Amino acid sequence: MKRLPAGLAVAALTLFPPPSVVAAQGLTIIRAGRLVDTDRGEVRRDQLVFVRGERIDEIRPGSARIPSGARVVDLSRYTVVPGLIDCHAHLIGDITGHPLVPLERSGAEEAFSGVRNARSTLLAGFTSVRDVGTYRVFVDAALRDAINDGTVMGPRMATAGAYITVSSGAGEITGMAPDVVLPPDYRFGVANSAEQVREKVRALLNGGADFIKILATGAVLTRGTKPGVSEYTREELKAAVDQAAQYGTYVAAHAHGAEGIKNAVRAGVRSIEHGSLMDDEAIALMKERGTYLVADIYNGDYIASIGREQKWPEEYLRKNDETTEAQRVGFRKAVAAGVKIAYGTDSGVYPHTLSARQLPYMVRYGMTPMGAIQSATVVAAELMGWGDRVGSIAPGKYADIIAVDGDAMADLARFEKVGFVMKGGTVYKAP
Repeated sequence: MKRLPAGLAVAALTLFPPPSVVAAQGLTIIRAGRLVDTDRGEVRRDQLVFVRGERIDEIRPGSARIPSGARVVDLSRYTVVPGLIDCHAHLIGDITGHPLVPLERSGAEEAFSGVRNARSTLLAGFTSVRDVGTYRVFVDAALRDAINDGTVMGPRMATAGAYITVSSGAGEITGMAPDVVLPPDYRFGVANSAEQVREKVRALLNGGADFIKILATGAVLTRGTKPGVSEYTREELKAAVDQAAQYGTYVAAHAHGAEGIKNAVRAGVRSIEHGSLMDDEAIALMKERGTYLVADIYNGDYIASIGREQKWPEEYLRKNDETTEAQRVGFRKAVAAGVKIAYGTDSGVYPHTLSARQLPYMVRYGMTPMGAIQSATVVAAELMGWGDRVGSIAPGKYADIIAVDGDAMADLARFEKVGFVMKGGTVYKAP
């Protein structure tokens, strides 16, 4: 028997979709028992969503005539929602609490982990993600391109390419012996001055990144760094913002400490990631400047429980304990102040199948159920600059649509069990 070459075998596995995938042909009509209108912040009963090709054509009342020959998807028992958006995901790599594990994996292994994680993310109801960094440069961009050309099943992706970080900072792999030298693709984004920051921004955007992720403070899950300590000055952060703006894009800033948050906001970043130790001044600045907050307020519980069970480094667990509740206090204040909140989970620290678990946490810490869903749809789309294509079920937008059995708005925990997923008019999961 003839065997396929290894490359063709891989292509065969990824090119041919699973049996549940049904590509759109002609007119598809979704009968929605409850339709969540994220633009208007309301739930409409008994609606028909007309889908032609990859786009939404129109929305009509359930009493409207259904043209002959149309394929009807009956979701009359379901709450129908725009595809969810995670603005802080890591699709590349496997979950680990041990700092040097990335060095034990080849670039091919990292890429294939991304294929698996992309599939899990899409089937969990997340049809778009902003992937905010990977240790190996541009593996995320390669995954994005493979999804876009149909080779791999996954969500729409915007990618950072790599982290911009100071030497030994939050975006570095740390904890090795001092005489160990990392391969260059692990340190592509290391920059220690404003001029070096500009150089790295250019290199990432010229190489295929969609936006820039810069680490303004230390991190919880990077050995030796301190979340409250600033690692870039306001001037260095502004260098990143100004250079990115020349390319027509923006900067997302990882920032836990209050001073780092304020430096980043004043420098003009588009979003603050984590925001764990934000103070009242930082919250007021975010509100004043229109800066988005992307706070992973479930993540701390996962680290505290699974991290201890799996014996993650004590330093990680201690820093997580020091930031988790503080982040939630700040989040509640930010919601009350009217700061723009976009949904982001830090998935990759925990399984991508659980990406919706944060939704009820957002309600617990101050948001309405509709506000939480809007944060993961229309607001997230605005942050990404994709408001014209995703984020709501509206004519002209991509037919990125999910459904959850029953009245999902009464209990957002139901979003962990998505029963229907359509992306671009193609059905990937059906009841």
